[in-house]
Amino acid sequence: MGIPLRLEDQALAALRFYAEAPAAFGAGEIVQAENFARQASKAVRLALRIGHLHDSRDDLTAAMASRTVIDIAIGAIMAQNRCSPEKAFEFLKDASNARNIKLRDVAKSVVASIAGTADVQTRFIG
Repeated sequence: MGIPLRLEDQALAALRFYAEAPAAFGAGEIVQAENFARQASKAVRLALRIGHLHDSRDDLTAAMASRTVIDIAIGAIMAQNRCSPEKAFEFLKDASNARNIKLRDVAKSVVASIAGTADVQTRFIG
């Protein structure tokens, strides 16, 4: 016997129950299985939400770390060229496009050329 679980988004799941004998599931067993599936779907939905939240947190942490390196590189370019933040960012963006390298990687190389390392620790990461 298979019972679908009600989930969110594109997630699909079902519970399958097996019996040794054919036609082993009567009306009472079907009701019990449906009730169990209803409870199980709540737990699975919660686990999916937690997983999505963890993924979002990891993505935001990575974005903030990249942003820190980019900001440091912008500051370094501003100091070296005596230009505005907008001009410094344009410089980074142009270098990224010309070399076909991600902006954060260009920023890391700028920071590494000045600091001797591109390993920048951010204050918000615990």
